Parts: sequence; structure tokens; C-alpha cells
Amino acid sequence: MALTASNIFVNLPVKDLKKSMEFFSSIGFAFNPQFTDDNAACMVVSENIYVMLLVEPFFQGFSKRQVTDTADSSEVIVALSAESREKVDEIVNKALEAGGKPANEPMDQGGFMYAWSFHDLDGHMWEILYMDPSAVHQ
Repeated sequence: MALTASNIFVNLPVKDLKKSMEFFSSIGFAFNPQFTDDNAACMVVSENIYVMLLVEPFFQGFSKRQVTDTADSSEVIVALSAESREKVDEIVNKALEAGGKPANEPMDQGGFMYAWSFHDLDGHMWEILYMDPSAVHQ
């Protein structure tokens, strides 16, 4: 029997919660004010996917390990799907205009999949991808 869950909450440490919220708002994400305060912000990705942006000291309270220094290492790649290649470009371009940094060049898998990635203000890597449903069956 496979494990199933109804929602996913990705928790990410951030240095400046206000700046991070402004960054992700400029890309097009909304926040649930019911679960947002001075220590955390609940970013809504979809009906069942949320990213909790937690200020580093608050985040540290949930783990016995040190917060990863994203200037030197990667701890996660958050991959999100988009409905088209154009939407991938739109999201990544908005992130770069808002102060994000390029992570990788766009990757085109011959029409089957297209992806492009960026680092947010805290160095977390986000990959935005489009998969052509008609090519998946081939």
C-alpha cells in the first residue's frame, strides 16, 4: 500500500520574510494571512501545495541540524509544473526581474519537457517545467 497525503507543506528558511514575500508575490504567488505572522508566511502554490517561508531562527527550532548555507550547497530543488513553455519563461523571467538569480540555462528535452530554473533571494533553487502530455504517451 502506498503512502498518500492530502496536502504538501514545503518549509524553507528565509533571512528576510518581508522581502521574500514581496519576491514571491511579484512572481504571482498569494499568501494565506491566516497562517502568516512575523515568523512565517504560508505561500499558496495550489489547492493542496503550500510553501511555508520561515525566518531562519524559527526554522532552526524545528531541526537539530544547521540551516544549509545555500551560497555553498543545495538542500532542495523545488520543481513546479507550468501549463506551457511560455508560462515557464514568464515565471522565471519575473523571478529574475524581482531579484532572483539564474540557476541553469533553459533545458529543452526535444518537445517532451522544457524546464528553466532560478535561485530565490535565499538561494533556494526553483525549477519550473512544462511536460507535453501528448509526448508523454509516446
